[in-house]
Amino acid sequence: MSFASEFREFAVRGSVVDLAVGVIIGGAFGKIVDSLVNDIVMPIVGRFTGGLAFHEYFLPLARIPEGVPHTLDAVKKAGIPVVAWGNFVNVALNFVILALIVFLMVRAINRLRRHDEQPPAAPPEQVVLLREIRDALRSK
Repeated sequence: MSFASEFREFAVRGSVVDLAVGVIIGGAFGKIVDSLVNDIVMPIVGRFTGGLAFHEYFLPLARIPEGVPHTLDAVKKAGIPVVAWGNFVNVALNFVILALIVFLMVRAINRLRRHDEQPPAAPPEQVVLLREIRDALRSK
C-alpha cells in the first residue's frame, strides 16, 4: 500500500474527521467563553474590586519610574518585570467555566445515550426452544 493511499485511508476514517470537527468547534467555543469571562464576568468582579479591569492587576518586581502609567501594558513596555496575577486569575476562571460547560455537555449526552438504548428484544420462540433442547441435552 502506498504512502498516499495509507494517508487517505487514515484521514477519512471517521474518528479523525470527528476529531477535526471537535477541535474547530472547541476553538470557536473557547472564544465564546473568553468573551463571557472578559466582557461579562470580569467587569462585575472588577466593580467589586475597585473598578479596575481585573486583568490589569499586577505586582511589579521593580520600582515603577515616575511618568509611567500604572497599567500592565505601560509597565511591561517600560521593561519592568511584573507578576500579572490578575491575568492568571482571568485565564484560570476561563478554564473553570469551560471545564464546567464541557462537563455539563458530556453529562447531557450520556443521559441521552442512556435513554436511546433499547432493552434487547426477546429472542424468537424458536431460539428459546432450541436453547432449552440444548440445555436438556447437556444435562444428560
